Amino acid sequence: MARAHGARAQMALAFESVYGTAPATGYRTVPFASTTLGSEQPLIASELLGQGRDPLAPIKDVVTADGDVVVPIDVENFGLWLKAAFGQPTTTGTTPKTHTFQSGNWTLPSMAIETAMPEVPRYAMYTGCVCDQLSWQMARSGLLTATARLVAQGESVAATTAAGTHTSLSLQRFGHFNGAITRNGSPLGNVISAEVTYSNGLDRIETIRSDGRIEGADPGMAALTGRVEVRFADTALITQAIDGTPCELVFAWSLGANASFTFTAHAVYLPRPRIEIPGPQGIQATFDWQAAKATSPARMCTAVLVNTVATY
Repeated sequence: MARAHGARAQMALAFESVYGTAPATGYRTVPFASTTLGSEQPLIASELLGQGRDPLAPIKDVVTADGDVVVPIDVENFGLWLKAAFGQPTTTGTTPKTHTFQSGNWTLPSMAIETAMPEVPRYAMYTGCVCDQLSWQMARSGLLTATARLVAQGESVAATTAAGTHTSLSLQRFGHFNGAITRNGSPLGNVISAEVTYSNGLDRIETIRSDGRIEGADPGMAALTGRVEVRFADTALITQAIDGTPCELVFAWSLGANASFTFTAHAVYLPRPRIEIPGPQGIQATFDWQAAKATSPARMCTAVLVNTVATY
């Protein structure tokens, strides 16, 4: 009897033209580190009395399909997740191509994602997947990954794939060594770690249906938050926090002229942190920042991915 192993698992992704309807072709095999994407249907215990001490059979509740996918931040495949989070990019250039993703889109694309465990076999197709949140961390070392939080409409399980023949993009990963942070155009020094979280604030449309699934997931108010932990060496960030003025933060990774990823938060506001002295070691300060819509450009953030992919 075959047993499922994560090492043999695969994931294929395609964007839907109709929400909740899996396309027949056009799937790409995408690299991932782990996933909690799945469907569950809890049971509701019986509340009825007068039938003795032993409870009656429970009834089924609604179906919930959602979860996280941890993916590498790479040169080509990461564009698929940026499209899911921000919408269709504007692509310019010849070689390389520059794909520009902007916040503030009123509509977001939905995806069909199939996770495969071929040794069982089990092929689970999740339709109506919409990206609720995309987040990542920056550090001095380790693997650079992002977490995409998805809200799906439902799950269909089969013994054979429904994704047809897959294609794939090249995998060339960015690393923490290739990253840099700038503030208002100047390098931000003494940074220990940083976090970035973009949220679409999805609103699940929970209508009454015979299949127990949601009707859709509409984007609400977007939010861009994060955290920067720095060694306390100057008062520039604290002065900004006290003054209440915004700054521009740019998180960038580069592997050369044809491979780069730049994420710009155009108007970042910093809170006034508590400066503690925990002991004889170096003093650190943590800023839980929030971004807002800037005056120019009139949006909250911009993500630019440079590679050789023709279009997303």
